Amino acid sequence: MRDMDQMEAGFRRVTPAGEAVPQSRAVVVEAPVAVEVNGIGYAVMMATPESLEDFATGFALAERIVAEAGEIEALDLHGTDKGTIVRLAVSPERAAAVMARVRRRTSDSSCGLCGMDNLDTVHRALPPVPASDIAPPAIFAALAAMRDHQPLNRATGAAHAAMVCDADGRVRLAREDVGRHNAFDKLIGAMARQGLDWDGGFALLSSRCSYELVEKAALAGCPMLVTVSAATSLALERAASAGLTLVSLARDDAVLFSQPTR
Repeated sequence: MRDMDQMEAGFRRVTPAGEAVPQSRAVVVEAPVAVEVNGIGYAVMMATPESLEDFATGFALAERIVAEAGEIEALDLHGTDKGTIVRLAVSPERAAAVMARVRRRTSDSSCGLCGMDNLDTVHRALPPVPASDIAPPAIFAALAAMRDHQPLNRATGAAHAAMVCDADGRVRLAREDVGRHNAFDKLIGAMARQGLDWDGGFALLSSRCSYELVEKAALAGCPMLVTVSAATSLALERAASAGLTLVSLARDDAVLFSQPTR
């Protein structure tokens, strides 16, 4: 059996005593997703091929291809036997900047960084985000509800989740993907396409807090980013530059707050 997000595969379960038992289990689907902008190849991502309209929108926002979802003039999906092609159409003004970047790039990666010929790009200015006054009980409430919004991960054990939570910790919307970057892109894209704002809430991710996720959060105007695992040094530095509050190592018994500097 195969759906867009998972498939069944056969395994042998081997015990410490050497007993082998055949079994089948759900496996998360990972497939190439090629992003084209005005007919030019921009990136190839490995992703779970569901909610790809959300993914493409969030990816375009995170890559600064567009500043808002309304600048995407058309979005089409084309399935092939090798993967999915996502075709975006943007204005000529937006496309010119995209083409300049494509010419500079020598390789692609999920962080959108490898192959850039100007290291100053790492420290591009981030927009300041609203201050967060979320109380710790809201974070713990969201963590307690997190598993209920991860059906793909429950089935496969191999998917990341990104969620937008309100100020009381209630999960408003969630997206999953084999990649943590993709899951957050899907969430941000879904919010943009549905006209949802953060409304004083926060983002909760089932991953470590890396530089790229901070970038996506700041560009999306997220006031607070909560991650299950720890933050990197560059993530902390970039979050401070945007005034983004980071909460990492989020567990049932404690969380670790960063101290943003505005």
